[in-house]
Amino acid sequence: MERSFTKRFAAVAVCMALAAGAALRLLLPAAAPVGETPYPAVPTAAIVPATTAAFDVPCRAAILIDEDSGTVLYEKNADERRPIASITKVMTLLLTFEALEAGRISLEDIVPVSEHAYHMGGSQIWLEPGEQLTLNDMLKAICISSANDAAVAVAEYVGGSEPAFVQLMNERAAALGMTNTHFENACGLDTEGHLSTARDVAVMSREMLLHHTEVEDYCMIWTDTLRGGATQLVNTNKLLKSYNGITGLKTGTTSKAGVCISASAARDGLRLIAVVLGADSGKERFSAATALLDYGFANYENIAAPAPENAPAALPVRHGTAQEVKLAYTAPALYLAPKGQSGALTAALDLPESLPAPVSPGQAVGSLRILCGDEELGTYPVTAAEGVGELTFGFCFARLARALLLVPPA
Repeated sequence: MERSFTKRFAAVAVCMALAAGAALRLLLPAAAPVGETPYPAVPTAAIVPATTAAFDVPCRAAILIDEDSGTVLYEKNADERRPIASITKVMTLLLTFEALEAGRISLEDIVPVSEHAYHMGGSQIWLEPGEQLTLNDMLKAICISSANDAAVAVAEYVGGSEPAFVQLMNERAAALGMTNTHFENACGLDTEGHLSTARDVAVMSREMLLHHTEVEDYCMIWTDTLRGGATQLVNTNKLLKSYNGITGLKTGTTSKAGVCISASAARDGLRLIAVVLGADSGKERFSAATALLDYGFANYENIAAPAPENAPAALPVRHGTAQEVKLAYTAPALYLAPKGQSGALTAALDLPESLPAPVSPGQAVGSLRILCGDEELGTYPVTAAEGVGELTFGFCFARLARALLLVPPA
């Protein structure tokens, strides 16, 4: 009797195991077809190191960078600490747009005008104490006419007071790695200790343009009006009318800073930022910025990183709760390169044929190498885009039980 029961139990166990395997083959997702996997949108890498071109521009300090990768293409006294005049307002705008993104303020908010904002000198829109304009109008005044009174009014609204806002400016500068910058006010008027560098200006300009492209909607306005047409606004950046591809960003002029600009432009997928500090005149400022941008567009381009042949979208998993795991590729989508290098890039993929379970999300499972001729430009991990557990008896039994419950009675 006991032997008969044991045989029956063993037979049932075998049948259950076979059924479990069949059920799992039905329940687990089928393997995805192998094919090329597009790269995600990640920052552009660069083939060329930072360099200094063999020409000069008429100003005290300057720098030209690629907006996407941050690569330096030209520099002149780029780390010399200097007053930067109204280019200061790039940081004021950055903090304001970050507050907008966080939902702490809105463009329709009414920005009050204090006595302190009213007494700002230099470029202004002649705000009156107690006057109320929307934040949207204040941003127009800052970006188009470089209004100091509007900049301070916005700083007080966002930070509670100008000193509190200036503290936020310095904290944000430190977080961005602007190690040679210290702000004393929100508008850029000459003040003891209010200093930055061409390199640091490029850093904060890049942060603005990469993450708050809406600033271009303001910086690209040539003329506008406020107060129902009573106040005319004319853009201080004359490159808007003379330079093909210009996208911004901010001018500045004071007696100590000289004539300055942080100019951004884009052509054929290449985005550049040219910073000019301490020019002697507006003509020289725009001439220097034009020369820098022309140099960048004439000599460099962004080229697409090659996709490796037969790059799989997933890898098989052995003894796992899923038959495969999807892959994530992290190589840059574009490379900044000297013009004419587009055919020089190749890609090499190093991946196993399969993976043992378990697989953790984000686990490195292989690598992708980008080459320029025989030179390796970079190695980037290929990772698991999801987790796959190890196949266990408990998992198989649970799946079988669920599968059997779904089968209707005969």
